Amino acid sequence: MARSINPSKRRTGRLRGWLLEGQIVEPEGPQVRESQSAQHPWWQVVCLTGVDYFSTLGYIPAIAGLVAGAVSPIATLLIVLLTLFGALPMYRRVSEESPHGQGSIAMLERLLSFWKGKLFVLCLLGFVATGWLVTITLSAADATAHIVENPLVPELLRDQKVAITLVLLALLGAVFLKGFKEAIGLAVLLVAAYLLLNLVVVAVGLYQVVVYPQTLADWQSALLTDYGSPAAIIGASLVAFPLLALGLSGFETGVSMMPLVRGDEGDRPDRPAGRIRNTRKMLTTAALIMSFYLLTTSFVTAVLIPQGEFEEGGEANGRALAYLAYEYLGEAFGTVYDVSTISILWFAGASAMAGLLNIVPRYLPRYGMAPDWTRAIRPLVLVYSAIAFAITIIFEANVDAQAGAYATGVLAMMTSGAFAVTLVSWRRGSKWAAFAFGLVTLVFAYAIVANEIQRPDGIIISLLFIGAIVATSLISRVQRSTELRTERVEINDTAKRFIEEAARGSDIHLVANRRQAGDEREYFLKEREQREDNHIPPDEPILFLEVDVEDASEFADVLEVSGAEVGNYKVLRAKSSTVPNAIAAFLLYLRDTTGKRPHCYFGWTEGNPIIYLIRYILFGEGDTAPVTREVLREAEPDPKRRPAIHVGG
Repeated sequence: MARSINPSKRRTGRLRGWLLEGQIVEPEGPQVRESQSAQHPWWQVVCLTGVDYFSTLGYIPAIAGLVAGAVSPIATLLIVLLTLFGALPMYRRVSEESPHGQGSIAMLERLLSFWKGKLFVLCLLGFVATGWLVTITLSAADATAHIVENPLVPELLRDQKVAITLVLLALLGAVFLKGFKEAIGLAVLLVAAYLLLNLVVVAVGLYQVVVYPQTLADWQSALLTDYGSPAAIIGASLVAFPLLALGLSGFETGVSMMPLVRGDEGDRPDRPAGRIRNTRKMLTTAALIMSFYLLTTSFVTAVLIPQGEFEEGGEANGRALAYLAYEYLGEAFGTVYDVSTISILWFAGASAMAGLLNIVPRYLPRYGMAPDWTRAIRPLVLVYSAIAFAITIIFEANVDAQAGAYATGVLAMMTSGAFAVTLVSWRRGSKWAAFAFGLVTLVFAYAIVANEIQRPDGIIISLLFIGAIVATSLISRVQRSTELRTERVEINDTAKRFIEEAARGSDIHLVANRRQAGDEREYFLKEREQREDNHIPPDEPILFLEVDVEDASEFADVLEVSGAEVGNYKVLRAKSSTVPNAIAAFLLYLRDTTGKRPHCYFGWTEGNPIIYLIRYILFGEGDTAPVTREVLREAEPDPKRRPAIHVGG
């Protein structure tokens, strides 16, 4: 008779399969070739990072006009110089050091080990989450602001900022639930249209300056009247500089999207030269395009827009280029420009979403600090969208309320990137490069300190993100502590010979040993103790199993087992991040490869069990026998097939 299938379970299975379909995975070695089906030409990926980078044109000229006034073109010139001679060389180096999109975090991770390295990475991820999640919400809120300020929008919608922003966020999440291919295709369309429309606005603005030279004379007069001397102009530019540094926001997201960049057919996963080269093309192209637009837009807006219009309530407040579009090209073009600006601001969160989807799964699951399903793209899209909804509701879709957190996250990422490149250059003996990148680090450090002085709420919000990530990560690590955690077991020839000899008997007997002197006397005493305590027959051969802890902060690793002979005693030795999990994985390996049920013998551990629990979580060892059994119980639910654990004494 045919077996009936529960429709609800079938639907649940299909939904689960769809959610877990695409996963972020690390390359397993230089011999493994990556599929290029999910990768794209670099010029397409530059559009995905460009929806964040280029969309800042929607508000940077207005911010420049508001905070810098007539000096805004000079302040913007400082940003351009930092872009071309600081951020661009820096991130070209980052792309070489972390070709799988981990960014500067991976570079700093290599410099620190054990738990301090993991906690440091968690703090950096807190700033990443701050910068990129707030990029998503702030951009959507800014798009909403452009919608409600458009003269053609019905009055009814002007008080629905939160609702409109939530709809935009839901649409963004839906695009990524569909897939990266759709996101990149939409990004290409939006960026091409937006840059073309801005080119028209810039061209018309420059034409107006040429036709009406009095506007240029008025700007020069205001510049000299307000500041009086070149020193005062430079000083005012330096004061405004930190607020304009948001025009650099596309570099970190650009590097994070390296896995999407198509390289050469023969690229090695550990050193994809083609991908690195094409990513550098992407970063350089984006930097040159943005530098051109930053300079030209700041100039035409400063010269053509009266200063009063930049103030709150003015028609150019938050939308300086849209003001020029309406003023000089008419309402029809202005409306088209508004639609384009709204679209790219809405989709600006796409580059941040893509960055989060790539970088977070490469760290937290590997640390055991997130469930393994967080490697999958679609569940993360739902999680990030839910957080974005919460942020929008808490801040009531207010752009200004989120600006401090946005600036803190972006500047913190860029400061860490500059610091990482400086350290790498110094360690490799490139003293001049280290000095140059050190100056860039100081510039970004100045920018972030100045930003926190002006907007202290930014660091407070960032600390909340860091606290949430650290707390949830440590809780996840504790919950996952009894997972098997070993990716695979590799044994050398000597260990293989020992196992084959032991498998000739009825059972395989192993004695767990914590090596002290490692001499014959130690193994003689250990064998005598275990045979007496656990009644192992004297004619049954035994193997000693020793596991040394290398870095207990690691979660999953490859268990490499080697064999050693100490007199007449056969010893299997391994290194792992945790003793009980490694023993459990090796016992299951023996069962599966020999067909025999292995028996492992332990002595009793004396002491406070709470202390041993903490030692196990932090240092990978503790009351080994019960933890090993629990790991085996979770990994093998059938008691008859489960390796046996014996404790005597």
